[in-house]
Amino acid sequence: MKKKSSLLVMAMFLVLSLFLAACGNGNDGESTGEKSDPKLMSMLTGGTSGTYYPLGGEMAKIITDETGIQTDALSSNASADNAAALAKGDAELAFVQTDVIANAIEGKGAFEGKAVKNVMAIGSLYPETVQIVTTPKSGIKSVEDLKGKKVSVGAPGSGTYMNAEQILEIHGMTMDDIDAQNLDFGESTGGIQDGNIDAAFITSGTPTGAVEGLSASADVVIVPVAQDKIDALIEKYPYYAADTIPAGTYGLESDVTTVAVLAMLAVTDSLSEDLVYDITKAIYENSGSLAHAKGKLITLETATDGIGIDFHPGAKKYFKEKGLLD
Repeated sequence: MKKKSSLLVMAMFLVLSLFLAACGNGNDGESTGEKSDPKLMSMLTGGTSGTYYPLGGEMAKIITDETGIQTDALSSNASADNAAALAKGDAELAFVQTDVIANAIEGKGAFEGKAVKNVMAIGSLYPETVQIVTTPKSGIKSVEDLKGKKVSVGAPGSGTYMNAEQILEIHGMTMDDIDAQNLDFGESTGGIQDGNIDAAFITSGTPTGAVEGLSASADVVIVPVAQDKIDALIEKYPYYAADTIPAGTYGLESDVTTVAVLAMLAVTDSLSEDLVYDITKAIYENSGSLAHAKGKLITLETATDGIGIDFHPGAKKYFKEKGLLD
């Protein structure tokens, strides 16, 4: 009888041990290699007067509806700050410029010594045009004319700042040659209207709301970038492309030559392949429903253009299925 009792106790102990082990392995994503996706996601965009914020709000709703995970679009200082925030785990998704995130991953420029290692690509969205905005009363007709002027070069941590720095560089200038002001888009156009600044760099999809607002009360001038300078810029920084702001935009009388980078959506590598697959599918199969003017430029055909960093496995799986990646 005592022997049977001992065997029963041992058997119960063994079953309990196996049960506890199973529970431990099933709930520990690290030990199984599985990732536990969040119940709430944050998408960092940009300033409220730019393109990222309103477009991000619409995209966040699509992601929420299609994945069942509440996704909130949050305003921010845009690209560089967004990359840093993703690196710290402060958000899951973010709008970034292709040039900024490439520098972040490689640890170049503003990311010297602090390369970002946990961020991957979902896909590109649309061209972001570098617009040097002013009015006739400033007398500014060329990039060289910016010398000694009060010029907004974008919010601290923005991709606009990097674009301004690189365009000035190609023209043999630095930030020291201008009276640089760190303003967001709304503050920039407001400053031009009030006469507090002379010009502003604004990197955003055109037409940009803040510049449209300025054009309602003043004649807008977009300073052109000469073709030889465009060629030199692209040769040194291949993520740029030649671009043209067509006549009629902001009331312009003729086309203006300039450059553009690409806006893209980045994601942390903490999200699972399945979830990012669903996010990617949601965006590119529902972009036609976006009310924002840039929605028509977000297409599956251009989703892999200009991406200089690794795609998240979930995005890569989706694009492979569509024949866009090998």
